[in-house]
Amino acid sequence: MRVAIVHERFTELGGAEKVVEQMHEVWPDAPIFAAVVNRDVLPAGLAAADVRTSKLQHRYRGGGYAHLLPWLPGAIASFDLSDFDLVITSHHAFANRVRAPEGVPVVSYTHTPARWMWDTRKLRDEPSGPIGRAFLRGFVLTQRRADRAAARRLRGVIANSHAVAARVREHWHVDASVVAPPVELARFTANTGARDDFFLWAGRLVPYKAPVLAAHAARQAGVRLVVAGDGRMRSAVERAAGPGVEVLGAVSDATLVDLYQRCRAFLMPGEEDFGITTVEAQACGAPVIALGAGGALDTVVDGVTGSLYDAGSDPVGALVEQLRTFDPTAYDGAQIRRHAEQFAPEHFRRDLVATVERILAG
Repeated sequence: MRVAIVHERFTELGGAEKVVEQMHEVWPDAPIFAAVVNRDVLPAGLAAADVRTSKLQHRYRGGGYAHLLPWLPGAIASFDLSDFDLVITSHHAFANRVRAPEGVPVVSYTHTPARWMWDTRKLRDEPSGPIGRAFLRGFVLTQRRADRAAARRLRGVIANSHAVAARVREHWHVDASVVAPPVELARFTANTGARDDFFLWAGRLVPYKAPVLAAHAARQAGVRLVVAGDGRMRSAVERAAGPGVEVLGAVSDATLVDLYQRCRAFLMPGEEDFGITTVEAQACGAPVIALGAGGALDTVVDGVTGSLYDAGSDPVGALVEQLRTFDPTAYDGAQIRRHAEQFAPEHFRRDLVATVERILAG
């Protein structure tokens, strides 16, 4: 079977790009189509892959892509897929806009229906300034119908978590299977002994991951917090930080592993689509304190590998209570590690193939 893989863009290296890397392991001869590509951020496993770009590539100069947003749907739709028997998309905004020839099935691995498109609460966290937000609101009005129509042309949808599958039903009115994304576990080893007296938040410093909330809660709880990561919220996190909050910025892989292995617990106070960092922390034997919503419901076993909490009407206060009462000795690091192992890349590849085959079989 001649397979094509479609990914929206390679402009930064994150979980979605690691998914495409594993898709390439499954279908190594499949060309990978993307509207724009910064080859400096391609995963190592795609260095020798056949990665093809759209005509939009000549407008891309690396770094950000926001100025290209209005043209991305058309760039995806322009790909010539006439030589293929199956198209697999890696979707979080526009990949499903592909136009495959009649009779060629398209299966979407969906990281999420675009949050900025379907959740108006997220719009205020997108481009800075009133002009950027006004543009995005107008753009959303032109995209929702096309986004839903594209979903209905698909042969099947595979969501990366049950929370995303619920969004797919709500926004696109179609059902989705669930296959958890791959997490590179080989570079993590579990600390099953005593842990240090600090909590850890790690990831991109963006609003929906709630790093500022974590800093406020740690300050109010009077506990130590290490924040590892960089992004547009860094200055806000530094302003919220008290004497016990240390903002490291971007750290090396080795440093991050060390922090996972030593922390009292890993924090995820924002609602994630899946939350790869929670699995990485658990692979190091660290318990997780997570908001009981979104992907955490798939990755954290309450009372076994961590604590899931309800933010209620006071998100900061709810996290403060968790930080003040959390007991890391109540958790078994070896058991936490065993739980994380179900998210290994080989499990993703196996489950992806089985699910695609089931979808194609009708």
